Amino acid sequence: MKAKNRDQSFSDSRELDGSYDQLTDSVEDDFELSTVCYRPEGLDKLLEQTKFTKKELQILYRGFKNECPSGIVNEEAFKLIYSQFFPQGDSSTYAHFLFEAFDTNKNGSVSFEDFVMGLSIILRGSINDRLNWAFNLYDLNKDGCITKEEMLDIMKSIYDMMGKWTYPCMQDNAPKEHVENFFQKMDRNNDGVVTIDEFIESCQKDENIMQSMQLFDNVI
Repeated sequence: MKAKNRDQSFSDSRELDGSYDQLTDSVEDDFELSTVCYRPEGLDKLLEQTKFTKKELQILYRGFKNECPSGIVNEEAFKLIYSQFFPQGDSSTYAHFLFEAFDTNKNGSVSFEDFVMGLSIILRGSINDRLNWAFNLYDLNKDGCITKEEMLDIMKSIYDMMGKWTYPCMQDNAPKEHVENFFQKMDRNNDGVVTIDEFIESCQKDENIMQSMQLFDNVI
């Protein structure tokens, strides 16, 4: 039974990779099985769970496997990979928050399934899905509400990642002003926290907030 599951898992990954070749695969099978410790779900299942096409999933999997040959990525590796996209700033704190959002199982690692399902929400999800994902990112302690301190931590991490030498130059108090503006519009009952309902309702009704949400498109 274990051998069958192992073979099926390997078959799933080859289908995702799009690289199966009956003439050359026999030698590579043993090598890959000995070096890769995790195999993703089958292509059909991921097609059902995400909004990506078969070709897109195969391209994403090749890229993921190139960066993470073991099939999973821990936080330190995630930070290292993410830093390559923002050499002008310090992306480590934002990468930490982002890793927490992708690590839905809270086991300290992100699998290809974790990665691609999160990416599907961010890039192809409905407005409501994306706002729910963003709320989860802001809600650092996952208690169901966002405080000013949590949102400020996120905003500071984004500004740090963008770097101090961006144009136009950003003022040091820009993150705090951004947060104050958000809370004035979101905290409808003035209780000092923003709930998921307040967050979604405010974002959907306010064009400026919706535009500011596009910041996530640029950094992910």
